[in-house]
Amino acid sequence: MANFQNVGTTNAGTFTVNNAGATLPGGTPTMDAAAIQSGNAFLTSELEKRDPLIRKPLTSVTYPRDIPIEVGGGWVDYVSAMSVAYGMAGGSGASAVNGGGSNGIPVVQASVSKGAFKAHVFAAALRVMFVDMQRANFIGRSLDQMLQDGIRLAYDKHMDQNTYIGFDEYATTGLVNNPDVIKTTAATSGTGSSAKWADKTPKQILTDINSAITAVWAANEYDEAGIPNHILIPYEQYSYITTTMVSDLGTETIYDFLKKHNVAANHGVDLEIVPTRWVKGAGTSGGDRMVVYVNNRRFVKADELVPLSRVMSAPNVTNVCYDTAYMANASEVQLMYQTSMLYVDGI
Repeated sequence: MANFQNVGTTNAGTFTVNNAGATLPGGTPTMDAAAIQSGNAFLTSELEKRDPLIRKPLTSVTYPRDIPIEVGGGWVDYVSAMSVAYGMAGGSGASAVNGGGSNGIPVVQASVSKGAFKAHVFAAALRVMFVDMQRANFIGRSLDQMLQDGIRLAYDKHMDQNTYIGFDEYATTGLVNNPDVIKTTAATSGTGSSAKWADKTPKQILTDINSAITAVWAANEYDEAGIPNHILIPYEQYSYITTTMVSDLGTETIYDFLKKHNVAANHGVDLEIVPTRWVKGAGTSGGDRMVVYVNNRRFVKADELVPLSRVMSAPNVTNVCYDTAYMANASEVQLMYQTSMLYVDGI
């Protein structure tokens, strides 16, 4: 049998070398002290149960729910939209009524105008070091996929902000802060003259919603297509109406009550009341805001002109890595009819 040299002693489970003047490099693996005392030796990493789940950052992205997204268009700088207005001019009278003896009748005039909405480019790079990629492959993980997930998360959060509040650097706004939208304040009908829903009865909350729906509908000349079908509220108010019962009998929540008895439902419109974090504190003086609008591409939309794409990839010899560029082109929120949206603050 070969003679084995005593290469070290154990000290609190750490492997040390009996070699005067020699030093070990950093990161020396530790050993299980109890196992060594029993005559066995295991690296502590061999006594671990590894959880294969990689936990990603917690976040919420809701923009595809709250606005129609149209895909396609290319690398353009603007998105245009056409609108037409009609008028009647001329004639011998003040109206289109013809008495039979009039020589002149009014003529319909059409005025066509074009609106332009900004587009901007999203760009992000992914760098995979060669050694890190080989190490990840060795343990059965895809480092490239992990970084791609990070690119997608960054893009989704970018689009979320673009949809709701826009970007100061592009001078754009979103669904929550458009300066052309009329702002109003919720009725102070709650306990202690409060406007907050937490201080109101279910009927008072319903009045707030119906008043907003009716105001938008009236501004749209009572066009059936102009009845609001979408409402954004903060998560706190959403939790309140979905968990609080209308009465002590406990048969129906405030949310169910609002869905059944709102003005839109009476006209066959399915009203969606959904939560988003972007309306929290978005109102006047930091109050919570309710956004009431028509969620339809005729009234409001955004363009994903070029979806997030892998546009180029190349080896980088200097840094011994692979560089990949991802890009997209997206438009700002396009609100076609300012009358189709209303802000109600203080809820």
